[in-house]
Amino acid sequence: MAAVAANVAAAAEDREPQREVPGLESQRRQIENGESGRERPLRAGESWFLVEQHWYKQWEVYVQGGDQDSGTFPGRINNADLFEDQVNWRLKKGLVEGEDYVLLPAAAWHYLVAWYGLEHGQPPIERKVVELPSVQKVEVYPVELLLVRHSDMDTPHTAQFSHTDSVELVLRTAREQFLVSPQEETRLWIKNAEGSFERLCNTRVTLLDAALKTGQVVIMETRNKDGTWPSAQPQAASTALEEEEALQGQPGICGLTNLGNTCFMNSALQCLSNVPQLTEYFLKNRYLEELNFCNPLGMKGEIAEAYADLVKQAWSGHHRSIVPHVFKTKVGHFASQFLGYQQHDSQELLSFLLDGLHEDLNRVKKKEYVELCDAAGRPDQEVAQEAWQNHKRRNDSVIVDTFHGLFKSTLVCPDCGNVSVTFDPFCYLSVPLPVSHKRVMEVFFVSMDPRRKPEQHRLVVPKKGKISDLCVALAKHTGMSPERMMVADVFSHRFYKIYQLEESLSSILDRDDIFIYEVSGRSAIGENSREDVVLPIYLRERTPARDYNNSYYGLMLFGHPLLVSVPRDRLSWDALYHILLYRLSRYVTRPSSDDEDDGDEKADMEDKDNIPKPGHVAGGSSQDSGPEQAGPSSGVAGGSRAPVDNSPGPSHWPQRARRKHLFTLQTVNSNGTSDRSTFNEDTHAQPYIAIDWEPEMKKRYYDEVEAEGYVKHDCVGYVLKKAPVRLQECIELFTTVETLEKENPWYCPTCKQHQLATKKLDLWMLPETLIIHLKRFSYTKFSREKLDTLVEFPIRDLDFSEFVIKPQNESAPELYKYDLIAVSNHYGGLRDGHYTTFACNKDSGQWHYFDDNSVSPVTENQIESKAAYVLFYQRQDVARRLQPQPGLADPPASPACGSPPNSEFMDVN
Repeated sequence: MAAVAANVAAAAEDREPQREVPGLESQRRQIENGESGRERPLRAGESWFLVEQHWYKQWEVYVQGGDQDSGTFPGRINNADLFEDQVNWRLKKGLVEGEDYVLLPAAAWHYLVAWYGLEHGQPPIERKVVELPSVQKVEVYPVELLLVRHSDMDTPHTAQFSHTDSVELVLRTAREQFLVSPQEETRLWIKNAEGSFERLCNTRVTLLDAALKTGQVVIMETRNKDGTWPSAQPQAASTALEEEEALQGQPGICGLTNLGNTCFMNSALQCLSNVPQLTEYFLKNRYLEELNFCNPLGMKGEIAEAYADLVKQAWSGHHRSIVPHVFKTKVGHFASQFLGYQQHDSQELLSFLLDGLHEDLNRVKKKEYVELCDAAGRPDQEVAQEAWQNHKRRNDSVIVDTFHGLFKSTLVCPDCGNVSVTFDPFCYLSVPLPVSHKRVMEVFFVSMDPRRKPEQHRLVVPKKGKISDLCVALAKHTGMSPERMMVADVFSHRFYKIYQLEESLSSILDRDDIFIYEVSGRSAIGENSREDVVLPIYLRERTPARDYNNSYYGLMLFGHPLLVSVPRDRLSWDALYHILLYRLSRYVTRPSSDDEDDGDEKADMEDKDNIPKPGHVAGGSSQDSGPEQAGPSSGVAGGSRAPVDNSPGPSHWPQRARRKHLFTLQTVNSNGTSDRSTFNEDTHAQPYIAIDWEPEMKKRYYDEVEAEGYVKHDCVGYVLKKAPVRLQECIELFTTVETLEKENPWYCPTCKQHQLATKKLDLWMLPETLIIHLKRFSYTKFSREKLDTLVEFPIRDLDFSEFVIKPQNESAPELYKYDLIAVSNHYGGLRDGHYTTFACNKDSGQWHYFDDNSVSPVTENQIESKAAYVLFYQRQDVARRLQPQPGLADPPASPACGSPPNSEFMDVN
């Protein structure tokens, strides 16, 4: 009995706090039953404790005996049989509940420890209740991870975590274990069984969702001072990395390497990098808390992380330039249009990037359905507020905070007068440029006078004019009647197209070679009274080409084709030969009488037969039917304006053309590649004539230099001057009423049909940072052009008060005034070009010119140019809000101000 009393006394020493030991039956009820008992249901997140089965059974015998002085007293709780060793106190593997241990809730465990104590040195075996899919259970075996630093992979630290713990807890544990300062940025990787490494991007998921298992190695990586990650640096670059970390320059003054036609991307990135509040958001790691990995519209946070890496490197002050290879790869992965290394539009990349960053950082994890409502006569203020709140219910990010504004859209039905008013968010303004209604076209005029060389003319015509307007413009320079002109597009020594007078000039591209031919006043289309026929004439040269018997000769087109007027009464081969010889007389030498070819008597007789005279001349297509039909691939377009013979066609002309002294004549198809007499053709098709030269005769009598010669008319020096326009004019044009196009009608709910309604856009609410896209590139069905109009835009105090229709706060005019902070420039034309950036540094207030990896300071008077393409403006109240408080640091110069020494100026215009 003394021994029992001693045991009870010893157990009492371990009680915390000291309490009266209840009776045995009371102990049994508290441990087995009730709210604190082991029979109670599990609750996720609470703690349960393991007790060795043998000890617990001994305790049950003790309390059931009812005798406190019994020899069955269990003594201190002893879990020694559950541990592998008494150093690390690791649980044995394969323990089974009910055989090796029992589970007790926290309250029951604490009761037993208070009444009986715990063996000295033994840790309590506490485990959490986890909620797994469709079941709750006590997690006896937690996940044991091996934590290591990227810089020291050989020294692991073992840490235990529950399956329901977040990866964020693993990261915090690693930071605490390796004494990482709060200012340093870290991230985690796991090493898979096959030895590969994988980023743990989403730290908000549980270890169970991240599929982390006991024994896995988790590597913590710390960002370098220059903004790079050690894992992104090849081993060979360690020396260069040390040199760059030693470099200390102005943050933000960092170029981007051109990876191959990626200047468009570099320009967009430099503009966005110099938006102060967005850059601060990334530099201060606020983005880490808002990464949205579950957004089906996003990029799993990868675009935001890749952009953050670029910003941190560019603003570390340790780089002169960086290589945006990882970012380029990410962009190509999520937007296939940017794959490869083709040139693209900086505004299109900017649009994708803003949308991608928004979705990757959207604070709305689950978007609710929002029904768009029309104004239905309600006040604008009420409808606008409702539209903005609905937008924010689905879209809430730093991009919305910084760049999103609100339009008012008004549609009016032309039939019933129904007015529809909606308010729509926008991320940037795409404003049109005032377009000139005139167009400059270069043409070559070919006179009927063979002594006159072709003349190059530069003509000013209506942009939406017709071919007849082109002839009228030329008539003012030449004095020639427009009725005596025919217009053709010449390509590859043949007529690509012969135009009708009523055709639109928009079908002619600037790069087309347009020839205007003088024809006789008696030549016309579709009038039987006219006496002349216009024949298209090609020049061909016989070129020997080898075959099995070396006897085949090919025919190659050369020189400029002609349109020749031929009197109907002279439609014979002999007459046509002499007419053509006369037309070519400027560059074809007539043979002397000694050079005449005798020819045979029979051929002379055949030559006197006339070509069948056509009944009348009518307009029609220049294309042949069947396999000889012309098309873009053959270099000839349909819709010719050349006259057509309705009588038996060229296939009924004499099959044999007598060989003359200099060349022979042959009827051909519109391509000039086949003899028309060799197949059954459409009798309504236009006859084409080829002048075929033997190489020796061409070399002897044909002067190629003279044939290619032309003169320039005085008008060629004329340049259509484009007056500069103000940015405010572009914004006014953006807000003017327009009628919808046929391809984009509006469905009127009153008329119950699609209507070409009038539409007007107004600015209701402007964002902190306003992006203005100047629509320099114009695309139509027939033409594409870049407008190089100079747009005059203010560096400071761009005032939008006259454009915002929302009732204004007159006491705060800075809410409507903006200062320029960045410009994306495009130099060149449609087919090729180069993008650069002007940007104002948020810290120094100094403007710099970013040309890929080159960065130079510039003055304000260099910023405005014809190359300006995308403008970034910051609201003045935001600029003041972002300035440091007086006394804390030297305030930066106002945006859009600050000038470097003159010796460092760089002229970029």
